[in-house]
Amino acid sequence: QVQLVESGGGLVQAGGSLRLSCAASGRTITSYTMGWFRQAPGTGREFVAAISRSDDRTYYADSVGGRFTISRDSAENTVYLQMNSLKPDDTALYYCASGGTVATLMIRLPGAYNYWGQGTQVTVSS
Repeated sequence: QVQLVESGGGLVQAGGSLRLSCAASGRTITSYTMGWFRQAPGTGREFVAAISRSDDRTYYADSVGGRFTISRDSAENTVYLQMNSLKPDDTALYYCASGGTVATLMIRLPGAYNYWGQGTQVTVSS
């Protein structure tokens, strides 16, 4: 059974940093495309970042490019999201997701991922 467990969320002031972790069990993260999504109250699930299974290429939403970095540690079977220069608009519940071989055109779509964590809350105060 595949399980994804996020951690690292919290309350931070604008301009601060957080690092989210997603520990995977039941599958090896290097064999799957891994993504981060977020959802603020009253909105849909929004793509944040992904790392491709096939070539380790990384993808980012325009709103976080240059501030967030996705990475993975195969030894720890964990995916990370380093978030710098945080803004109040980054406040959301952040989810880790795992897919198979996800086509580039699909990588930003929640429907391309078949396993999800429970989420970790990130709150950025102004």
